[in-house]
Amino acid sequence: MDFDEAVADLQQRGSGRMIPDLDRITRIAELLGNPERSYPTIHITGTNGKTSVTRTVTALCSAAGLSAGTYTSPHLQTIRERLSVAGRRIGETTFAEVYADLRPLLDLVDSELEDPRDSVTYFEALTAMAYWWFADKPVDLGVFEVGMGGRWDATNLVRGDVAVLTPIDVDHRELGATPVEIAGEKVGIIKEGSVVVSARQRDDVLAVIRRAVADADATLLLEDEDFGVVSRTVAVGGQVLTLRVGERTVEDVLLPLFGEYQASNAAISLAAFAAFTGDGFATFGDDLLRQGFGAVTVPGRLEIVHREPTVVLDGAHNPHGARAAAEAIAGSFEFRNLILVIGALADKDLAGILRAYRGVASHVVVTTPPSARGASLEQMLEAAVEVWEETGVVVEAADSVAEALEKAAGVAGVGDGVLVTGSLYVVGAARDVYLPVDDAGDEVVYEPGDLDDDEDEAEFNAALERMLDRVDDDRGPDDDAP
Repeated sequence: MDFDEAVADLQQRGSGRMIPDLDRITRIAELLGNPERSYPTIHITGTNGKTSVTRTVTALCSAAGLSAGTYTSPHLQTIRERLSVAGRRIGETTFAEVYADLRPLLDLVDSELEDPRDSVTYFEALTAMAYWWFADKPVDLGVFEVGMGGRWDATNLVRGDVAVLTPIDVDHRELGATPVEIAGEKVGIIKEGSVVVSARQRDDVLAVIRRAVADADATLLLEDEDFGVVSRTVAVGGQVLTLRVGERTVEDVLLPLFGEYQASNAAISLAAFAAFTGDGFATFGDDLLRQGFGAVTVPGRLEIVHREPTVVLDGAHNPHGARAAAEAIAGSFEFRNLILVIGALADKDLAGILRAYRGVASHVVVTTPPSARGASLEQMLEAAVEVWEETGVVVEAADSVAEALEKAAGVAGVGDGVLVTGSLYVVGAARDVYLPVDDAGDEVVYEPGDLDDDEDEAEFNAALERMLDRVDDDRGPDDDAP
């Protein structure tokens, strides 16, 4: 089985299919020997900011010399993005090998089910791959982003030594109709005796979190009380921060990400790292932490992928995230005009997402995401015309993301910017245009255990330098790109 065959076989399990229980993933983990319990974990949930926090925590761990197995979802361009070790995504050959080894167990679990419609899901299979691959490497810790909710998410078998709750709001209706209902699902990741790191929350949401923390005899670290952003200054390529955790303050942190919400995510990430390392946190100097923050990349989150015109990608796909993205664009960029390229999924609050950009967009191009779940072009156009009615803003439609980008570029003048947003599917399609994936990630690199003498060590160091050069190249055409 090669990579393409593995992905095709996995997709037959239905990438959007969800079953709200842990029965199948628990059985798979048992058959594997519960690899997810073999390493400590930082488990991250919330409505917005999960991926940014996950990737920032990973960068801090790498700077500290800790090998983190990182699991994120969804992906933008390649499924390989979802599984990485020490910031390097899984290679095509390795992906195929891990899936091929796991496939018989998936079939076995399927055969044990009374109803074949309840077969192992796409997300459960991927999560099992992460559990096993990380244990096999092995890693020092796992950093797991929840797929949806928390209580019945397939990632919820991990130890969860540190549980992270980013801002909670309404997004997936399957979880509830109010922030409080959704919080009730999110707090399901809190394990007995764990440390819980929470972003600032609405009072009613915070009450849910406090009850869950008390029930689990856990410890709560809350933004603005136990940690937070002391100061923030917009800078070229990102922002300069002063962050606080407990009594410790870290100054002059250059974060190569845009927006006030990313400053908050940085503070949450630092608190999670401090909670995980415990007393050892004091041994990591400020320069090491600055190095970790400086290495953070979060594709598709206010990411600059092109110049002349400047094209910014942001995966905000609910009103809360859209408002944060609009504020960040207004506060971090000085565009003469902003052309909005937007498409969203049909089950989202289309008007709420679009309305967030009403005061910042001067031209709008709607499109449809490359997904069966995408809102139709007619739905997007109708919602956008209603939002920008009588404003003088032109609203037009494009059949594909590529066509929408062409229309936006044709409208943009000197000093104008293009924001591509509304769905991670749209962002991924735009990234395919500007930053296509072109490596399989399977090149063999020497490891210290392979060395026999000084000559081999020199060869290892040369290979390491080549690898680092490739990592720099992967950042894209602009050194400032987050």
